[in-house]
Amino acid sequence: MTTTTSVRLTAAIEVPESFVDDYVAVYKHLHAHPELSAQEFETAAYIEAHLAGLGIESFRCGVTGVVGILKNGDGPVVGFRADTDGLPIAEQTDLDYSSEATGTLPDGATAPVMHGCGHDTHIASALALASLLSERRGLWSGTLVLIFQPGEETAYGARAMINDGLWDRAPKPEVVLAQHVMPVGQGKLVIRGGHMASLADSWKITVHGRQAHGSQPEKSIDPIVAASAMVLRLQTIVSRELAPSTPAVITVGTFHAGLKENIIPESAEFSVNVRTPDEDTRATVLAAIRRIISAEAAASAAPEPTITELNNFPRCYNDPAATRRVIEAFTADFGADALIDAPLGMGSEDAGWLSDAIGVPGVFWAFGAFAPELFEDGASPAGNHSPFFAPEAHAAVVGGTGAALSGVLAYLGRN
Repeated sequence: MTTTTSVRLTAAIEVPESFVDDYVAVYKHLHAHPELSAQEFETAAYIEAHLAGLGIESFRCGVTGVVGILKNGDGPVVGFRADTDGLPIAEQTDLDYSSEATGTLPDGATAPVMHGCGHDTHIASALALASLLSERRGLWSGTLVLIFQPGEETAYGARAMINDGLWDRAPKPEVVLAQHVMPVGQGKLVIRGGHMASLADSWKITVHGRQAHGSQPEKSIDPIVAASAMVLRLQTIVSRELAPSTPAVITVGTFHAGLKENIIPESAEFSVNVRTPDEDTRATVLAAIRRIISAEAAASAAPEPTITELNNFPRCYNDPAATRRVIEAFTADFGADALIDAPLGMGSEDAGWLSDAIGVPGVFWAFGAFAPELFEDGASPAGNHSPFFAPEAHAAVVGGTGAALSGVLAYLGRN
């Protein structure tokens, strides 16, 4: 007699181990073949083929986004988002399925590419969710809109799909759900009502000066000195213009100026990344940055700098009532001990645009896929955006699929 082992995804739903193995293989394939934001053409084709194999209709949206529509009679409409892009990181995990892929950066340079934020786990879990709900239609009724979204890392994808008519072409949901793998223990879920992630803004600032020989500074307007003063003064915004209880981060990530040590250059350029917890704080901080940049330029007798907005991330706000509904499902399926109510982090996420664009609630949570022993004695595994980021494959598929299933069935499940 042959015994088939099974894996429990939620309190009431088990699947054969072979099902998990199939989606571990999907995950490993995706991990080995990442693509940069807005370049996810092969990933989109892979998703489309998988959905077609499940009998699920889909359409392209936002160029490299894919939307699958799974209908099962009358009932609510629920949106579920999985992001699909990788990062320009050279992977150093030494996994036997590690990435050797490359991609092209916006400036034309070639860069290594890695799924260093775990979006491969999101795709695999969403495809596994689609497979389960296709096979087990007695569990649920209604419509599931599967949103495979490109370009999350650059705040491009959600807005691109909306601008491409996402909610004109797909059924309008009553709630949009999304999830993200994080460096927490397998079986753990991070969720709370209110702001779940920070708003973010990235700017490029070009400081204009007057070029001169290094031996004749009196003939110059030195943009390096002016830009350096700006960089230092920007750090006082958080410490002196916000209440100590208000979390915010201002990071200057790049600084470029000059070509030779004895030439005062014509311009200097730096980029700034800003993280704020809410819309009011965002407005305060961005206004202060503009004020400081302008004032420091004036103090140096320099022309008004040029500010180029690179990207911005919206709020990621968990509707309190919708979040309570999902938390109740998670508690029933995984136990109260599985839930973590962590403080607001400074990470950002563009999933909020998908729900805010049509005025419906959104719920976003994080799931863990790391062995508990990695957290012993205060240690922790490498986090998102690290070249060593390596969720455990089996735990990622089980945890991501189980959480997705529980959250979706909180709305579509039959009692």
